[in-house]
Amino acid sequence: MRLKVLGLASSPRRHGNTELLLDQVLAGAASKGAQTEKVVLCTMTMDPCDECEACYETGRCVIQDDYQLLYPKLIKAERVVLAAPIFFMGLPAQAKAFIDRCQCFWARKYVLQDPLPATDTGEQRQGYLVSTAGGPETSFQCAARSLKAFLDALDGTYGGELTFRGVDEKAAILNHPSALEEALALGKAIASPGGK
Repeated sequence: MRLKVLGLASSPRRHGNTELLLDQVLAGAASKGAQTEKVVLCTMTMDPCDECEACYETGRCVIQDDYQLLYPKLIKAERVVLAAPIFFMGLPAQAKAFIDRCQCFWARKYVLQDPLPATDTGEQRQGYLVSTAGGPETSFQCAARSLKAFLDALDGTYGGELTFRGVDEKAAILNHPSALEEALALGKAIASPGGK
């Protein structure tokens, strides 16, 4: 069976630096036989979590919007790649709203003690951060912590990150001497059994 790699483009700006990197990651994974899909969060209607705690009863989010399309994809994917620029030392609103809505996975695991089914291949779920920032290297720490907490709720592990600082202008990543090649290589690596 083919590994499923779900790419989440979370920038509010289409075709910017992180989405360009994500496209390369997905191309690399596809070249190794993975089944890839890109979801662009800014094109979806997704309300923030309202902390109603209904998921404590069902393990599912009850808010009926586009998040409902993502829930089954997250269960099926062996690899999740979050592509996110850094805003004020953290994730952009689109990424944070998505992660907060995954409270239902936390409730399923820790309140209902109802483990997620295994992936179709039996591979453990792994997540990766692909990010750019205009600021210092420490800019990525909060984003990585948020992704790790999300992955714990998904019974996944943090596979690693690909980050580039000093990148602000749209498509500036295209001027980096190795960024696209590094993203392609990451995609190839995560598509193999065991991940990167």
